[in-house]
Amino acid sequence: MRNTVVIKVLTALIVCCSFTIKEDAPRIFLIGDSTMANKSASVAPETGWGMIFPDYIRLQVENHAVNGRSTRSFRTLGHWRTVYEKLRPGDWVFIQFGHNDSKESDTSRYAPARTDYRKNLERYIAEIRSKGASPLLITPVMRRKFDEQGNFVDQHGDYPAVVKEVGKALRVPVLDLHTKSREVIVQHGVEGSRLLFLNLPPRVWEHYPEGKEDNTHFTRYGAACMASLVAAGLRELNLDLSKELKQLPVGNKYVYELPKVMEVAFRKDTFNIEQYGGKGDGLTSNTDAIRRAVEACHAAGGGTVFIPRGLWLTGPVALKSNVNLHVSTGAVLQFTDRTEEYPMVKTNWEGLEAIRAQSPLSAADVENIAITGGGVIDGAGDAWRPVKKSKLTPPEWEHLVKSGGVLNEAGNTWYPTARALKGSLVKRPGVIAEGYDIAKAEEIREFLRPNLLSIVRSKRVLLEGVTFQNSPAWCLHPLLTQHLTLRSLTVRNPWNAQNGDGVDIESCRNVLVDQCTFDVGDDGICIKSGRDEEGRKRGVPTEDVIVQRCTVFHGHGGFVIGSEMSGGARNIFVSDCNFLGTDVGLRFKTTRGRGGVVEKIYVDNIRMSGIGGAAILFDMYYMAKDPLAMFAGDEKPSIAFEPVTEATPQFRDFHIRNVVCKGAETAIFVRGLPEMNIQNISLSDIAIRSKTGFVCTEGSHVALRNATLQCTSESVVEVHDSQDLVLENVRTGNNDVFVQVSGSRSKGIQLVGANGAGTKKDIVLTNGVSAKAVRRK
Repeated sequence: MRNTVVIKVLTALIVCCSFTIKEDAPRIFLIGDSTMANKSASVAPETGWGMIFPDYIRLQVENHAVNGRSTRSFRTLGHWRTVYEKLRPGDWVFIQFGHNDSKESDTSRYAPARTDYRKNLERYIAEIRSKGASPLLITPVMRRKFDEQGNFVDQHGDYPAVVKEVGKALRVPVLDLHTKSREVIVQHGVEGSRLLFLNLPPRVWEHYPEGKEDNTHFTRYGAACMASLVAAGLRELNLDLSKELKQLPVGNKYVYELPKVMEVAFRKDTFNIEQYGGKGDGLTSNTDAIRRAVEACHAAGGGTVFIPRGLWLTGPVALKSNVNLHVSTGAVLQFTDRTEEYPMVKTNWEGLEAIRAQSPLSAADVENIAITGGGVIDGAGDAWRPVKKSKLTPPEWEHLVKSGGVLNEAGNTWYPTARALKGSLVKRPGVIAEGYDIAKAEEIREFLRPNLLSIVRSKRVLLEGVTFQNSPAWCLHPLLTQHLTLRSLTVRNPWNAQNGDGVDIESCRNVLVDQCTFDVGDDGICIKSGRDEEGRKRGVPTEDVIVQRCTVFHGHGGFVIGSEMSGGARNIFVSDCNFLGTDVGLRFKTTRGRGGVVEKIYVDNIRMSGIGGAAILFDMYYMAKDPLAMFAGDEKPSIAFEPVTEATPQFRDFHIRNVVCKGAETAIFVRGLPEMNIQNISLSDIAIRSKTGFVCTEGSHVALRNATLQCTSESVVEVHDSQDLVLENVRTGNNDVFVQVSGSRSKGIQLVGANGAGTKKDIVLTNGVSAKAVRRK
C-alpha cells in the first residue's frame, strides 16, 4: 500500500484538468533544498512540496531544488546558472533556503544568517530582476520538534527573520511558510504530526527496511499540506500569480483547498488463515482461525491476513492495528446466521448510545487497517431483517412465512424470531438512555441487528475492491474516524432491506469515497453526525469529505446528508456521480430537534434517471417515512413558527452545479422552517425532466440559474413564503404558468431572461396579497 494524498484522482472536480500553457505565459522556477525538491519513486514515500505544487496552478513549474543545498552551495555547484540562463521577462523564481545554511560544520554550505545568508538572498534577487523576472521569498519550512511538555520548538534561529527583513528592504513579497507550517504541525499534534514527516516503521517501505525517524522531510501527505500553504499564501499576498491557481467548477473553491487523505501502509508479511486451521469448505467455522491470524499479524507488527479462494464460514471478526484483511478474488467470507454467536455490545445506533449485537466486522481505536481484495463479504442479513409484506410478491411472501419466523398482529410484517417482534413493540429499543443493558437487550436480540462493518475512533482506514452485501442493517458504518478511503467497492443490500443503507459516514474527517457502486435498500451514500441532544453533546461534525465517480443504482437517496446531523456537516465535495433509479437523487434531510449546521456543500456533474421522488431535495420536516410518501399526497406537516433554540437545525451555503435528470416526480424541492429558512442555495446549469418543477417553501437567498425544467404540471416554479429568490435564464416547456408565488412572507422574487421575462423583473408581495403568477412568454 502507498502513503499518498488524494490529488491526481480528482479529475472530476478540477475545472482546469486539461489546458494548454501559452508559450509566453510566465513560468515558475523553484530553487531551494530537499523540503522542496523532486524525489525519485525509489525513495517513496519521501516527497518535496515542490512535487505537489504544480497540481495547484495552471502555469509551467520547473522544480530545480536539490537535496542538501544552501544559498551558498546551490550557486557554487552550478544549479543557479541553469535557472538563470533560462529566465525571461515575466517569470517568477520561488526561493526557499535555510535548513542547510545553518550547518556550521560544513563550510561548503554554511552561511550565517545575518551576513552571508542575507547577502546570498540579495544577490539572487538582483540577478532575477536583471532578467526581467520576479522573485518570491519563502521562509524555511518548519522541522517537527516538541519538548517533553508537548510544546513546539522552533529550530530555525534568525533565518526566517532575515528572509522577512530582506523582503521588506528590497520590496520582494515574502511567503511566511515558517509560521504557516508551524500552525499545521501543531494542529496535527505531537503524534499526528509524525505522519507529515518520514517517521516510518521498519519493513514497510522498500527504501527504508529498518524504518526511519526523520522530522525534516515529508511524506506525500505532508508535502501536499505544505504545497497548499504555498498556494494559499499566493492569494494572501494578492499576487497576479494567484489568478492562475486552479479553481473548482463550483463554489469559488480552489483545488488546493480539497481535503487531503492519508492512506495505509503495511509490512510485506502474509498470514494465510489456512495456516491457522482455516477451511474454506462452507461448513467449518473459521472464527478462531481468523482471530488467531489477526492476532499473530498484529503482534508481528502488521501485514496481510490472507483469505484465499473458498467459502469461509465465520462468526464476528475484530480487526487490529496494522492489519490488512485481504479477501482474495474467488473468496466468500460468509458470516454465520446463528445470531447467538454475536455478543451484545455497547455501541452507537442512529446517533444514540445503544446496545446492539456485535457487528460481523468491527474495529475500534485502531490505526492503519484495511479490507482489500476482489472477494465477497456476506453479512447473513436475512437472519436478522424484518420484511414488509408490501415489499414482496405473493409467492415470495408465502415462501417467507413458511420458512419460519413470526408475524406482527396485523399480519403485514414478518420477523425472524419472537424476540425481534418484541423489540418492534417497545420504545427506542436497545437505547441506553431508555434503561437498556446487556441482559435486557438479550430479550430482543434479533431486533438489535448489527451493521455489517463498524469502525469506531480509528485512523487511516482503507476499504478497497471487495463486495459487501446482505447486511443485517447498515452495510458500512465508520464513526469518529479520520483519514478514511473507500475505493472501488461494491455495496449491495436487497432493495427491500429496512435500514439497509450503503455507507453511513458519521462524525468522520478526511474521507474519500471513490469509484464505488451501491445498490441498497435505503440511502446509498449518507453523511451523519449524531442525533438530537446526544449528537450535539458529542459535537463532532463530518467534514472534509470527497465523494466522486460513484454510482447508486437503488436506494432511498443517492447522496444524502441527515437526518442524524446534530453535530453538523461541512466542507463536502461531491462530483461525477450517477444516481439511477433512486427514490431521491441529492437528499438533504433534517427535522426540528436535531440542531446542527450543514454548510459548505459543493456538488458538481451529477447524472440521474428514473428518480421516484425529487431529483434535488432539501427538507427540514423529515418524518422517518418512505421518501416517496411525501410525493404521493400523504399528510403534510403543520407549518408554524417555533422558537429558535440549539435544537433548531440549519441548512446553508450549498453550491450545486451541472445536474441532469431524465425522469423525476419533482425536479427541485426546498422546504425550510418558518423560524429557520433554508439559506444561500446556488443551483446552476440544471436540466431536469419531471412531473413537477421547482417548489420552494421557506427558502431565503436561493438562486436557480441556467436551468431547463421540462415538467408536466401547470406551474413550473411554485414559491411559498420565501424571500430573495433569483430565477435567471430558466427555460421551460409549454407550461401555462412560469412562476406562481404565494404567502405573505414571499418577497424579493427576481426573474431574469428566458421564460421569466425579456429583462429583469421583480415580484414583490406585501401582506394581504395571497398569490401572483407570471405566465409563460
